[in-house]
Amino acid sequence: MRAYSGVSITIMAGSVTPSNTRVDAAGMRVAIVISRFNSTITDGLAHGARSALLESGVRSEDIKSIIVPGAFEIPLMLDLLASIPDGYDALIALGAVIQGETKHFDYISEAAMHGISEVSLKHKIPIGCGVLTTFTEEQAIARSQDDEHNKGREAALAAIEMVHLKRTV
Repeated sequence: MRAYSGVSITIMAGSVTPSNTRVDAAGMRVAIVISRFNSTITDGLAHGARSALLESGVRSEDIKSIIVPGAFEIPLMLDLLASIPDGYDALIALGAVIQGETKHFDYISEAAMHGISEVSLKHKIPIGCGVLTTFTEEQAIARSQDDEHNKGREAALAAIEMVHLKRTV
C-alpha cells in the first residue's frame, strides 16, 4: 500500500482500489456538464456532485455547471472545456440514458461513453463519469438520490482523486 497526497491506494493486478476516497480538493477548479434530458434524475446527480465537491474543499465559485440537451452532447462540451488553457483541473459528466424499446439507447450510450473517454485521454484531464445507463427509470432514480450511493457524488470524488493521482505521476 502506498499513500499519495493523503490518499491510500492498494495496487493489485493492475487495478487501483481507493481505501480512503476523502481527498482534499481545495484550490481545484471543476466543471460539471449535465444533460437536461431526464432532468429529474440529472438534477439529483448534479446535487450529489456539487455537494461532494464542496465537502472536499472546492469553493463554490470554482465550480462551473453547464447544461447540455442530452447525453450525446456531453463529449463536445467536455472537449470545449478541456481546451481552455489553464481552465479546469477536472471535469464531471452527468446524464441518464434509460433503455427503451429501440436501439437508440445503445447508440447514445456508446457514443457518450466513448466520447467522454476520448476527451479525457486526448486532453489528459480527469473526467468523472456519472452518466447512468440503466434498464429502468427506477434504477436511475435509485442512483440519483441524496445519499452516499449517488452516482454524481461518486463521479465527483473519482475526478478529484484522479487529479491527485495525476499529480503524482
